[in-house]
Amino acid sequence: MELELLQNSQTKQSKQLSSTGKILIYVTGGLAVGVSVICVPFVVPALRKICLPYVPATTEQLVGVSKALAGRTGRLLDVGSGDGRIVFTAAKLGFQADGVELNPWLVYYSRVVAVLNPMYRGSKFYRRDLWKFDLKPYNNIVIFGVEQMMNDFEKKLMKETDKDTVIVACRFPLPNMIPVETIGSGVDTVWKYVVKR
Repeated sequence: MELELLQNSQTKQSKQLSSTGKILIYVTGGLAVGVSVICVPFVVPALRKICLPYVPATTEQLVGVSKALAGRTGRLLDVGSGDGRIVFTAAKLGFQADGVELNPWLVYYSRVVAVLNPMYRGSKFYRRDLWKFDLKPYNNIVIFGVEQMMNDFEKKLMKETDKDTVIVACRFPLPNMIPVETIGSGVDTVWKYVVKR
């Protein structure tokens, strides 16, 4: 009799642990799926031929870009716009500024910030592949690229931009064009180029 009660008690505990275990598995699995969904757009760039990681612009880079664009007006495109810092800085300077970015979370974030701030409402953020995006409408282009892409990007610039378009490259220079101005140093270096025809 005591043995039967002991076995029944152990069976009930096993069932309780089993239910608790299932709940823990469901919660853990749900969290894992949620984290994966959020992280995928940040990890997928590493699987492309050229990896463009999200690295936010520093205050020094924003100052350098602002100096490089001093005296300029018109339309500005930030290539790889990330969280929109360059676009928002350019909008404050009076540019009609847009951004192109592949990461959907960063595009959505930038769009929300633009909607919430009246100063940025004219800015547009496009979720597109840079290599398929038309640069022609822009007379000012800012790029935070990686070294491996700069040669191909320079070729795209030469095909799609007009004379006197200003290109501002951050972190890595264009390989063949000669900058008209270099601002800052180290990772905060900004190179200013003017397209000659």
